[in-house]
Amino acid sequence: MLPELKDEDIAVMLAALAGGTRRVQRVSLSDRDVWIKRYNRLGPRLGPRFQWLFSRLVRQPVLRPAPLLDAQGMLEREVRQISRLSEAGFLTPTVLYRGQSAIVLSNLGQSVERQMKSVKTDPAVHDAFLVRCGLELGRLHAAGLCHGRPHPRDFVIEDGRFGFLDFEEEPAAVMPLATAQARDIWLLFLQVASRCLKPETPAATLAAWRSNRPAEAETALADIVPFFARLLPVARLLTRLRAGKDVMRFISATDFLQSATRARH
Repeated sequence: MLPELKDEDIAVMLAALAGGTRRVQRVSLSDRDVWIKRYNRLGPRLGPRFQWLFSRLVRQPVLRPAPLLDAQGMLEREVRQISRLSEAGFLTPTVLYRGQSAIVLSNLGQSVERQMKSVKTDPAVHDAFLVRCGLELGRLHAAGLCHGRPHPRDFVIEDGRFGFLDFEEEPAAVMPLATAQARDIWLLFLQVASRCLKPETPAATLAAWRSNRPAEAETALADIVPFFARLLPVARLLTRLRAGKDVMRFISATDFLQSATRARH
């Protein structure tokens, strides 16, 4: 286990692995930080089961959740996704150790989300992070890959290098790759359209993605947006009852992408 660590650090890691209960745990060693990620507290997972049923009823592959797996299967899926991205040249955490229900990952640095919070008083710098996310997600798609649930908290920029974290989803296992990539950009825009500080940022982020993305992903995006757009009246009705953040993100993202895809076609 982790042969490159000092003896005292191995003792710290063993204690953390044996005694920790948090799903994701940061552990400080003598010369680095590492992350423990556990997969043994899965619960009934009623949400994904309902989502799968709903996707069948409305015949929308884009809504299909990743296959439900046991702890070992989820661990192997994350390791497999990390390996795919790493082999394609993208920055990902290094798997330092894997057990039956937990893995230890290297620390890549501060998440994009945290860096955005630190520069919120500077709209140009803040929104440049969102544009960079669109650019790098397009690069990932151009390599024939997808992320699954892209979010600024799952991206890292360290010394100018962009890295990807958190690979619990594998949408390409349950839908065509182009659809999975279109789903990626729609999910990213749930954050972009609601968190940007400058009105031109959504268009700049989409343009950055388009500068790299495969044509099939653009076509798939134009196919899935009308489905989500049909849900906008219901979403707007819900805001009159209770203006939840998730509903507002859905409206902002879908409104923008509907206009953007219409203008292109």
